[in-house]
Amino acid sequence: MSMSRADLDQLCINTLRFLSADAVEKAKSGHPGAPMGMAPMAYVLWDRFLKHNPANPAWPDRDRFILSAGHASMLLYSLLYLTGYDLPLEELINFRQWGSKTPGHPEYGKTPGVEMTTGPLGQGFASGVGMAVAERHLGAVFNRPGHKIIDHYTYAIVSDGDLQEGVSAEAASLAGTLGLGKIIYLYDDNGIQIEGSTDLVFLEDVGARFRAYGWQVLGPVDGNDLEALEAAIHRARAETRCPSLVICTTIIGYGSPNENTAKVHGEPLGEDNLRAAKEKLGWPLEPNFYVPDEALEHMRRAVECGRRVEQEWCLKLEAYAEAYPQLSAQLESQLNGELPPGWDEGLDELFPVGSKPMATRNASGKVLNFLAARIPALMGGSADLAPSNKTIIDDAGDFSADNPAGRNLHFGVREHAMGAIANGLALHGGIIPYTGTFLVFSDYMRPAIRLASLMGLRVIYVFTHDSIGLGEDGPTHQPVEHLAALRCIPNVTVIRPADATETAEAWRCALLN
Repeated sequence: MSMSRADLDQLCINTLRFLSADAVEKAKSGHPGAPMGMAPMAYVLWDRFLKHNPANPAWPDRDRFILSAGHASMLLYSLLYLTGYDLPLEELINFRQWGSKTPGHPEYGKTPGVEMTTGPLGQGFASGVGMAVAERHLGAVFNRPGHKIIDHYTYAIVSDGDLQEGVSAEAASLAGTLGLGKIIYLYDDNGIQIEGSTDLVFLEDVGARFRAYGWQVLGPVDGNDLEALEAAIHRARAETRCPSLVICTTIIGYGSPNENTAKVHGEPLGEDNLRAAKEKLGWPLEPNFYVPDEALEHMRRAVECGRRVEQEWCLKLEAYAEAYPQLSAQLESQLNGELPPGWDEGLDELFPVGSKPMATRNASGKVLNFLAARIPALMGGSADLAPSNKTIIDDAGDFSADNPAGRNLHFGVREHAMGAIANGLALHGGIIPYTGTFLVFSDYMRPAIRLASLMGLRVIYVFTHDSIGLGEDGPTHQPVEHLAALRCIPNVTVIRPADATETAEAWRCALLN
């Protein structure tokens, strides 16, 4: 007798739960509670909505999925294995072990299908805003009537901890202002964190806060009610004028004797509690890492579905290339991260010998505009300091809800979010992002810069006001230790040009790195 759809759904969800719990138990470390509570919402999203191709994780028009709550990494690894990515079961069994593709928190470039390195809470939330900006901008620049080549969503699962971090507040405010309607974030509202109930520190009305930011807020939705979850995501997709937050009320460690307590957050369930959870949810006690054939067959449909959807897109791309050959070639070049031929021709003559000396920030602004005229992928801005940083691209327009083709981003006084959003722009592809602020405020950006270095991203940071002339502003604005602090970050190239000619060369190096 064939299994009912409801029973099959539950089988797949429990497969996600116990792959996660078994892996944490074997590793003797990790976070089992969140995956067990989040499994239904993740399953509904991946099974019924997510546009992706497991055989080609880099397909440009895929939906982006970010696990901002990176400590729940086993949930993501289980999803990637079950849907057919190049992540065999053996890698799940080796969770958190040296040399495996399943580290304790997801790492971009390490595991096929992981869109970004997460773990520091709030970073995934904020970088997702950058991915949505990139999608919106590239769609405005390249799409034409009858040829929608760039058209995808940015999804994330975010946690209580993500929403407590200030970087998510900065990014959420900007996302609402920009009307990024293709952001859909599922909020895992389980009410528990390491030290106990979130009531200790987090009594705010999250829905009211996000409505004030300009988001559509849906729910609370029962995190175990699949139909309610599906309906909420449908409503989120239907709202194109603003981002959506779906509040999902879940039970951390669902099924465990210690469910809904801090004990299941960041440590293995323990053999007895894991056995009790399996018995309660009707799961076989043996073997560990059990994957029912029916669940694997159902979720592996993603392979054929992804192949078909990408092939349909490729046919659209062929028609687009025929109708708009120049635009198509430019889009391909930008998505590949290529610099146009001759992009730096004439750069060496920009400041002839004998030219009147100028401040390096003024020289940087001149170089930026020289390059931006030749490199359409360059896009960025400043944390409310563009006139001082000289980071405005002349005649390129401001990116906004009404003008998504604009190349000047106004981040507001939000340095931390600016850094994280720039990471999202770079991760999405098709954009070479730059940011600007005073050197002393690199402190506010440091977590995002560190993540960019870990992921090997091409992000250009313009830091100005670093000289002894800052003395009159007082010690708060004097960047005494900041140059050394930036140079301490592995994989970050720090260049401090002494004049206009060196400034031009600094930009050349930044673009080539």
